[in-house]
Amino acid sequence: MPETVLVTGGTGFVAGWCIVDLLQRGYLVRTTLRSLSKAPALRATIAAAGANTDGLSFVAADLTRDAGWDEAMAGCDYVLHVASPLGGGIPGDRNSFVEPARDGTIRVLKAAVGAGIKRVVMTSAAATARPPLSTDRISDETIWADPDDPQFDAYRVSKILAERAAWDFMKTSGGMTELTTVLPGAVFGPILSAENLGSVKILQDLLEGRPRAMPKLGFWVVDVRDLADLHIRAMTSPEAAGERFIAAGDFMWMDEIASTLRTNLGSLGSKTPTRQLPTLVVRLLLPFLPSVRTLAPLIGRKFRLSSDKARRVLGFSPRPGTVTVTDCGESLLERTS
Repeated sequence: MPETVLVTGGTGFVAGWCIVDLLQRGYLVRTTLRSLSKAPALRATIAAAGANTDGLSFVAADLTRDAGWDEAMAGCDYVLHVASPLGGGIPGDRNSFVEPARDGTIRVLKAAVGAGIKRVVMTSAAATARPPLSTDRISDETIWADPDDPQFDAYRVSKILAERAAWDFMKTSGGMTELTTVLPGAVFGPILSAENLGSVKILQDLLEGRPRAMPKLGFWVVDVRDLADLHIRAMTSPEAAGERFIAAGDFMWMDEIASTLRTNLGSLGSKTPTRQLPTLVVRLLLPFLPSVRTLAPLIGRKFRLSSDKARRVLGFSPRPGTVTVTDCGESLLERTS
C-alpha cells in the first residue's frame, strides 16, 4: 500500500510543488489548509501541473491553533513541514514573527511524535546557517546563526529560532520520530498559481519595471522543483536522519536576474530595469526605502555558502539559475497577466 505524506500549508509555493512531486511518485498526500474552502481550487491547480489528484486529501489545521493537527497526522508515515504562519509581524520589531513560527513548529512536532510519524522534514532557511558577515566564513550546516546579529530581519530571526526550537524539542521529546531540516536560499521557479508568491515577488516586480534602478543585491538561487525533490530525498534517505541540508544553486546579482529576464523573454521582459544604483547612493536612501531597509547589511555583499553536503549525501543537483529565473518569469507572465 502506498505511504502517506502530510504536507503542511498546501497553498504555499514550495508546498504545492512538494505535493505535485509526491503524487507523481505514487505517494498518498494529505495537506493542511487554514480553510477547506480553498481545497477545490488547490486540487485543480495540482491537477493542472500534471499530477493525478485521486490520492490527495485535505484537512483543516492552522499553525496558530491546536485543533486539527492530530487528525492531520493520523495514519501518515511522513511529514513535510513546509508552512510558515502568515501575519503577526510588527513593523520594526525583529522578534515579532518568532512566536507564531516557533510555536507552530512545536505544535506540528508534538502531533507528529504522538502519531508515530517516521520522519519530519522541516523547511528552514539558509540564513539559519549564516555566520556574522564580518568573519567571511563559509555558510554550512555546522554553523548556527546568531538571532541577535543585525544582518537578520524579523522573518529570518523567526526561522533561526524556530529551527533551534525544533531540534531542542526533538532532542528531549522526539521519541522514535526523526527530524531533518532543509535550508533553502531564495526560492524561484515556475509558479503553480498567482497566490502566495513569496520570494518570487522579486521577479514579478522586475518584470513590472520595479525598482527603476536596482540595488546591488544578490541571492543564492534554488529552483522550487529541485527544492521539492530535495525534501523527498531528505524524507527517504537513511543518511538524512538528524541532519541539516543547505539547498542552493547559483549566486545571482539582481542585475543578472534582470538581464536574464530581458534576454530570454524578449519583448515580454522589456520593462525589466537596466540601471543599477551605486551602493553608496542606496545606503544614503535607506531611510526612505522601507522595502530594502531590512536587507541593508547584504547590499554589495556576496556571502559564501556551500551546498556540498546536500550534493554529496542526497545527490542534490540544482539546475542553472538562468533556467530557474527564465521558467519563473514565463510562468509569472502566463498566470498573472
